[in-house]
Amino acid sequence: MHHTILAINPGSTSTKVGVFQDESCLWQAETAHSKAELDQFSRVTDQLKYRLRAVMAILDGHDIDIKDLDCIVGRGGLLPPIPGGTYPVSPIMLNDLRSARYGEHPCNLGAILADELARPLNLPAFIVDPPTCDDLDPVCRVTGHPDIVRRSLFHALSQKAVVRHAARDLNIPVSDTRMIVAHMGGGISIGAHRRGKVVDVINGLDGEGPFTPERTGGLPLLPVLDLIQKGHSVEDLRTVITRRGGLWALLGTNDLRDVTSRMEKDPDAAVIFNALAYNIAKGIASMAVPLMGETGGPIHGVVLTGGMARCTPLIAAITGRVSFIAPVLTYPETDELAALAMGAQLVLQGR
Repeated sequence: MHHTILAINPGSTSTKVGVFQDESCLWQAETAHSKAELDQFSRVTDQLKYRLRAVMAILDGHDIDIKDLDCIVGRGGLLPPIPGGTYPVSPIMLNDLRSARYGEHPCNLGAILADELARPLNLPAFIVDPPTCDDLDPVCRVTGHPDIVRRSLFHALSQKAVVRHAARDLNIPVSDTRMIVAHMGGGISIGAHRRGKVVDVINGLDGEGPFTPERTGGLPLLPVLDLIQKGHSVEDLRTVITRRGGLWALLGTNDLRDVTSRMEKDPDAAVIFNALAYNIAKGIASMAVPLMGETGGPIHGVVLTGGMARCTPLIAAITGRVSFIAPVLTYPETDELAALAMGAQLVLQGR
């Protein structure tokens, strides 16, 4: 029996939509959103009608009758820690996402958009591999303060999908793989993948790891306390850390192409570009410990993915620093829509 699936992926700067039949993509399209457009909304959930119009505009531009769909699947949002997999959208899930109970991020709209479209048609709505997928080793949760416990929060959908691609290309079963994956986009997360589980991860949403086009990454704690003492509010700093830091704060742009074009004439741009590559490489190297430590065994690959993986100079700068760990594989165009559709397909097939 054939299944037709609509997949929706709301990201930081775009909304992507695709229609799949079984494992084949019938079509997919993307609407880009400017920073100015999104900055008019104070909260992510305030974007719902705006994003829904974007989805409907894409659907209207393609030959698709949503009444012919078998299900709708959205990108998973920030939820309680749960194992990876496919989950039905539920009222409790929707309440958690609308209230941003576990954090604010555009991916929270995935389940809400799927539900908005599926409910009137009495179709099932799903999410797949939400960012809170949690397989962390216990030692990875411990920090130096009893009230602060490290969370598993990362680009799980992208990272798990790209491991499947890399395992296929290396002819290794996913259940045998040991890989380090760096998803590099508006945010950066770096995961240690051991036999299909992500046993440690650099969680960019909590402020860990390298700086990104818009996030500060890890900062020295005491100088941050000094900023608060000087009058910066916690909410102001939260905005800087998550949306107005990184390349945006350092160079006034969140576009890596602008940075690379300025490097020859602007020494500051060159230093900051190299610092970006250095910090990503340092994060990747740290993830070798959970893969080679007590468990032993080879690391099969360092995998680079996400929008920033399209930047050839950045890939070269990172590769030169981490190729001693394992071969470096690059997959700039991880098809997250296809990963969403596959997760839904497995459920529709009873698998």
